[in-house]
Amino acid sequence: MTAVRVRVPATSANLGPAFDCAGLALGLHDVVEFSTPSEGLEVAVTGEGFDSLPGNEDHLVVRAFRAASKELGWSPSGLRVVATNAIPQGRGMGSSAAAVVAGVLGAWALCPDVDTIDTGAVLRLTTELEGHPDNVAAALNGGLTLAWTGAGGVSAIGFGAPEAGFVTVVPEQRLSTAQARAALPDQVPHADAVHNAARAALLVAALGSGDADLFRDALDDRLHEPYRVPLAPLLSAVRERVAGDHAVLGATLSGAGPSVLVWCLPGSEQDVADRLAGLSGVSARAVAVAEQGVRID
Repeated sequence: MTAVRVRVPATSANLGPAFDCAGLALGLHDVVEFSTPSEGLEVAVTGEGFDSLPGNEDHLVVRAFRAASKELGWSPSGLRVVATNAIPQGRGMGSSAAAVVAGVLGAWALCPDVDTIDTGAVLRLTTELEGHPDNVAAALNGGLTLAWTGAGGVSAIGFGAPEAGFVTVVPEQRLSTAQARAALPDQVPHADAVHNAARAALLVAALGSGDADLFRDALDDRLHEPYRVPLAPLLSAVRERVAGDHAVLGATLSGAGPSVLVWCLPGSEQDVADRLAGLSGVSARAVAVAEQGVRID
């Protein structure tokens, strides 16, 4: 092939207590087209980030493409990247993971010496480039995905679409992942670690049963959200706005924040989004789960 189009979903990671291991693919996509002209580099961006993303080798999609090409032993003389972005940048909605997945799979699909895509190698490389597997695993697989690193490397398992509805609440301000990481302590109290281990296990039980009460108990994190609230005050504002709403199962930081993912009873998404739209400086929208992950045309 001389040209491919890669369509990658947004993702929300951590999902409360499942820090750095769980991610959910959402029905909001970046579309990146790749082609290999005779020479040079051209990067064109429309949509989210059009006025801030670099148009050179520093663009994350290009960097991921180069990393994958190097691993495959292939170096095209020219590269053209045309990105149409719908995923908000720097808001905890998986924009960097989408860029990494798009770049790696763009290179893999265009490489003339490769007939099939090695999904295990793609997961490994995208995890190395992103730094953790939760977002990239969800972007690759779709639905809700649990990822972990063992003796054999990175692995992931899918749970499909949860029996819940979702609303994303995205503020105007951005928050870098590095800044959000820096807010986390080196150590946490043993009681908080036990609390999170129990809630992470309970989240798996809730996903398996669809029990609304289990979701309400499971989505209670003490490992990262309390330390990030000063940087992402929207979480407290959302929780205050939906307090007492029986349709709401919980609200979690989306990734490192500052966006918030609201879990609710299926069918109540638009009502919840309308209620949250009254918050100042935010975009609240009902969003479907992307049951299919990245797609290559």
